[in-house]
Amino acid sequence: MSIIRRRSVVTAAAASLVVGVLVGCSSTPAVPTTDNGARGTGKLTIGIADDEPGVSAKSGSTYAGFDIETAQYVAGKLGVPSANITWKPVDPAERISALQSGAVDLVIATFSITEERKKEVSFAGPYFVAHQDLLIRRNDVEITGPETLDGRILCAASGTTSADYVKAHYAGKITLRQVPTYSECVRNLANGDVDAVSTDDLILAGYAAEPEYKGILKVVGKGFTDERYGIGVKLGDTAMVDKVNAALKEYISSGAWKTALEKTVGPSGYDIPSPPTVGG
Repeated sequence: MSIIRRRSVVTAAAASLVVGVLVGCSSTPAVPTTDNGARGTGKLTIGIADDEPGVSAKSGSTYAGFDIETAQYVAGKLGVPSANITWKPVDPAERISALQSGAVDLVIATFSITEERKKEVSFAGPYFVAHQDLLIRRNDVEITGPETLDGRILCAASGTTSADYVKAHYAGKITLRQVPTYSECVRNLANGDVDAVSTDDLILAGYAAEPEYKGILKVVGKGFTDERYGIGVKLGDTAMVDKVNAALKEYISSGAWKTALEKTVGPSGYDIPSPPTVGG
């Protein structure tokens, strides 16, 4: 989730995202997968987000979304049944420390692969490529991209590449307000306390399609970075990286990857892209 990867083109996916959001599709979390089919005795503690509609959010007594589906599939291929997964919500700024301390075995939480982060944790993947974008109030016609944020207040979650990108490229032009979670940023935007929220388009689409924000918020739809989501692993654990990469390759080739996206983020109107090359 969301450092500095330049997006080469503004794809049709971004435009389709905005259209889908404006037509009022709901992103109510899909029913979570409850059995990944594994019958082993292994156990895993997986760090996740709990406030990203369609991607990773609380659903009843468990969690649902694309990252949760991905985690379920990977765990199953590692011989860990669903019942033996411990879900541990972590804020964006806590993802690295959770791996370093051993509080979690994996982090699957819209965790962008960056050179800086690879000094502290290892990554498998990528399993998805999103693009940093902006969420604004629906009636705002002045904000059309990051270059139009001069003098505005932008909200981003602490510890994310979204905040890092803004600080690196627009320091002094934008007032950046950092808070622990995306959901807090979105509430601040809806309340008029900030002018825009920046993180990955996949996450923003889910928020814009939530019933409480439909007709109030919209995604600008002009992505300006590439966000390569990886699965965080403790630094140097190459054996785990290899196992997770093998699971992700099968996840994509089997069609389960596309099915998971259609089930979870498809209802927001997000145009499902082609899969990335795992290990690339």
